[in-house]
Amino acid sequence: MHQHFRRKKKKKRMKEMEIPVIDFNELHGENRSNTMALLHQACEKWGFFHIKNHGIDINLMEKVKSLINTHYEENLKESFYSSETAKILENAGDTSNIDWESSFFIWHRPLSNIKEIPNLSTDLCTTMDEYIAQLINVAQKLSELICENLGLEKDYIKDAFSGTKGPSIGTKVAKYPQCPQPQLVRGLREHTDAGGIILLLQDDQVPGLEFFKDGKWFPIPPSENHTIFVNTGDQLEVLTNGRYKSVLHRVMAYNSGSRLSIATFYNPAGEALISPAPKLLYPTHFRFQDYLKHYATTKFSDKEPRFEYMKQKQINNGDHSGHLA
Repeated sequence: MHQHFRRKKKKKRMKEMEIPVIDFNELHGENRSNTMALLHQACEKWGFFHIKNHGIDINLMEKVKSLINTHYEENLKESFYSSETAKILENAGDTSNIDWESSFFIWHRPLSNIKEIPNLSTDLCTTMDEYIAQLINVAQKLSELICENLGLEKDYIKDAFSGTKGPSIGTKVAKYPQCPQPQLVRGLREHTDAGGIILLLQDDQVPGLEFFKDGKWFPIPPSENHTIFVNTGDQLEVLTNGRYKSVLHRVMAYNSGSRLSIATFYNPAGEALISPAPKLLYPTHFRFQDYLKHYATTKFSDKEPRFEYMKQKQINNGDHSGHLA
């Protein structure tokens, strides 16, 4: 009886910490406002979430995973276990600066390098291209929803990320091989992602991904029901003036299976100039007496309109240096 109670209590605690799930089907109808609020909370409080009913062909998703796994088994697995990384672990060397992963990177936009990567089958190249075309639509939809939640123009993120040929799109394809001594090494060391919006097609069996939340590491379970896992990167944090922060994460090595990770990055173009969206900036370099004068008549109102007033006062005075006249 006591054991049963403890199991129930643990199950309830895990449920309370469930990762937000954004259902794209709920964006059309009476639940839209609740779904948008959930997305905003997921971006602001979590920095990661699942999306379901995203519109990507699930058979295509399964085929991509199957072909990548086959490519790893036939072309990469043997060389990984004979690599310097494997030898360091085998010889009990210093593993603090190595990652227990086998990976390669595919560029999709503005130019593709997929046909230059050794040993990729024609079927894999074609299937990956089809998958990415559908995934880009999801990334752009997500960027529009984020803009709406922040009060920005629909295409603000897309335009901010665009160079002369649009945003940069690339995919890191990784396998985290079965590890004989997982306590000695990370699959991938702790980091935040440099880019914008990351959309992950991950393993549905093997765990390992962890995100840092509320002072502790939070395990991300294998994906179920063809959800896409999303996290936000450093450039979205900059663009949102720190409102949506990129989150530290890592991959743990595992001794009872190899984990698949297909992470696609919706990033700024190399030449894109990134800065906080002006609408999201606090007013700067104002005289406190000017603020107090306005505050006297708005003390019991929300503070946001006061901040906006001070920004507009700066703009109306034509002071582009950031100082109020």
